[in-house]
This record gives sequence, C-alpha cells and structure tokens, in this order.
Amino acid sequence: MERGYNFDKFQKKFTMIVGKIAGNRLLLAFRDSFVLVGSVIMIAGFATMINSVFLDPNGIIFGSSGLNLGKIMYGSDKAWQASGFMNNLKYVQSLFSFFVQGAMSINTLLIVVVFAYVISKKFFPKNREHIVSVLYAISAYFICLPWNYTAIINKKNVPLSGIINPNFLGPQGMFAGLLIAGAAVYIYNKLLQKDISIKMPDSVPPAVARSFESLVPGLITLSIFIILTTLSNKFSGLSMPELLLKVLQQPAMAISSTAAFALVSQITWPLFQWFGIHPTSIWGPIFGVTWGIADTENMMGTAHHMYSTLFMNFSTIASGTFALAPVLALLLFSKLKQNKQVSKIALAPAIFNISEPITFGLPIILNPIYFVPFVVVQPLCFYIAVFFTKIGFIPVVTNNVPWTVPPLISGILFTGTFKGALVQLINLVIATLIYLPFVKIADAMELKKEKNKEAK
Repeated sequence: MERGYNFDKFQKKFTMIVGKIAGNRLLLAFRDSFVLVGSVIMIAGFATMINSVFLDPNGIIFGSSGLNLGKIMYGSDKAWQASGFMNNLKYVQSLFSFFVQGAMSINTLLIVVVFAYVISKKFFPKNREHIVSVLYAISAYFICLPWNYTAIINKKNVPLSGIINPNFLGPQGMFAGLLIAGAAVYIYNKLLQKDISIKMPDSVPPAVARSFESLVPGLITLSIFIILTTLSNKFSGLSMPELLLKVLQQPAMAISSTAAFALVSQITWPLFQWFGIHPTSIWGPIFGVTWGIADTENMMGTAHHMYSTLFMNFSTIASGTFALAPVLALLLFSKLKQNKQVSKIALAPAIFNISEPITFGLPIILNPIYFVPFVVVQPLCFYIAVFFTKIGFIPVVTNNVPWTVPPLISGILFTGTFKGALVQLINLVIATLIYLPFVKIADAMELKKEKNKEAK
C-alpha cells in the first residue's frame, strides 16, 4: 500500500509540475508558431525529398545506387548522362527548388511574422489590431539585420554594402528573430497600454485612427532597436543578429548536437507521454530552436547534422516503435480476447504511426506493466539508427517526410535508399520483441485475476 501511495503521490506531483511548464504562455507561443510555420516548411521539405529521391538523375530511381533505370532505359551510364530526359529531370529539379527559396530560405522571416502575431494575441488580448504588432516586429528585425557583409562570388570574397545578408532570413537568424520580434511586440504593446498616442477626432475612420494611435509607441519601439543596433555595431563590430548568433544560437546548436542532449530528449519524450502529457508541448519549443534548425540546414544542404527531428521521426516514430510495435506484439502473442480486439481496432491507425488508439485503448499510458518497454524502446531504436548512420550504412537523414507515412516506405523516402527501410524493419522487429515478455506478464496477471474471481 505504501509503495502504491508513494507512486500516486509522485505521479500527481510530476504531472502537476510538467503541466504547469506545458501550460506556460511563452512556451505555447513558441510551439504554436513553429507548428503554423511548419506547414510551409513541410511543403518545401516534401519538395526537397521528391527532388532528391525521385527526380535526382543519380538517385535511388535512376542512379546506379538504386534501381538504375537510367542505364536500363539508355543502355549505358554514358548514354543516360547525355540523354535529353536526364536534362529534363534536372530542369524539373530546378523548378522544385523554388519551394525551398519560398520557405526554408526565409524561415526566420516567416517565424518573425507568426511569432509576433501569436505573442501579441496571447499576452495582449485587448490589443484591437494585432497585425500592427507584427509590422513593428518586422521593422525592428530589419533594423537589426546586417546590411553590409562579405559574400563569396566566383570563389572570391566580395564586400557588399546596402544589401541584407540573406543568411539571416533563413535558419541562421532564428534565435535573433525570435528575441527581437518578442521584445518589439512587448515594448510596443506596453507603450500602447500607457496610452501614449495621438488622439484623432471621432469623425476619423476607426482604421485610420488606430494607425495614428500606434505612431508614438511604434516610433519609440523602433528607436530603441536603432539604439541597440548602433551599440552592438560600435562595441562588438557585429550586428545584433550576428552577436546573438555567436552568443546564443551557436552554443545551443552545439549542445543539441551532443549525445547527452539526444539521450535526454529520447528518454523524456516517451516518459512524458506515459504520464499522459503530450511530449511536443515540452520538447516542441526546444526542438524548434535546435533540431528544427538542424532539419532546415540538412534539407537545404548547408549542413549534415546527425541529430535532428527528421532523424528522430525516421528512427522511432515513423519506424512504428510507438504505435505498430505494441499492436503487433498483442496481435501475435497475447491470448486475451480483449487485447486482440483493441489491437485489431488500433492496427489501421498504427500502420500510419498514430499511437493514441493503442496507448489509450489498451491502455499503455499510466500502465506500470508497459512502462519499461514504452520508455526503453524509443532511445534504443534511436541509437540503433545512430549506429547504422555512423558506420555509413545509411546517410544522414536530409529528407522531410510526413511522420504518418508507413514504416519501411518512409525509411526509403527519409534516406533515399532501400537500406533505410531495412533499418526501420530492424527497429520495428526489436521493438516488438521487447514488448513480448510484458505482453506475457500482462496476460498472466489478467488470467490470474479471472481465476481468483471464479474461485470466489
């Protein structure tokens, strides 16, 4: 009884603490912003995946590392390389690259717009025109951007003046964009609440009157960022985004690229979920400014980060370890009629990596019997995929594939090679086998309960 009481007490306290963290308005604003922008990034990522998997003349469909259809169609690699069809594929690839330019290349700009709007709505609900907050956030960020930089043109360093460094519109400016946008919205709205504004007569249309109301708070807000930019350039020789990148973003990215960060994330992700707390409410904002940036850089080809949310999806969620593994274990090994029924209902969603029917239906959540496999499977499968990546069996994951794509198929798409499907199959088999003894234990305990009832 004492052990049960202590566990219940711990469970309530843990859930309360994590619930408060998950309900924090700032974290919710981060999460909502990344989710909203994520739809645009996903389209660009999907286009990049099509580019690298299906359209690449040297990829898995047409190249010698895959089906080698190019050589089969034209008789030799040389003939394939010289064919008009290959040139057409390259042209279509160039068209698909516009998705990247319209989304990933301006990722920070998109985040600045959405984050400013979300912050304004969550923290200043009485503001009648949230879009004005967005305008001042964008203006503040462009004031802070570096307008002089050295570009590499034809392998030569060329100093450019009066031109924005485009790198800070993409993932490189993420930290700075979030901080500057958040600060600008906060300062502007606080000044607006002080009623420091130009009052217009009642005869003036409301939209015009509100625009005049924002003039003084907006002027003060932008002036503050002009002063901060001047100080940053004078004392550090760097613009504010460059300084923030050096001070904050680079250390955060360095920490997130470590095995320790990966281990903590992969253990706590299923741990939170076992307690009934959706892990994205905690890890979503953290991944947004770390592994999310790694995702974008990997997809753009500007970096090859081992750890990223793409890699996590490939190795765990899209491998079926959360959903399909427990369902298969129950279907294959459970002798209980009720378990068979639940697993049959949960099978179709599980094929598409939707875990709720099995985690809540069995249930796995807050079920002490399934605690060990549920928490152990994710980090184990994650590091199995790390092993296969480090030995060169599969490449670093750079393709963005929706996590709902079924296992094995998603493995091919994530990695651009059939070996990705093999790694997912290994993870799925291992995860299913880990659940096996716990399914047997649960069966035995349930059968014992039924016998005791019959004996009474």
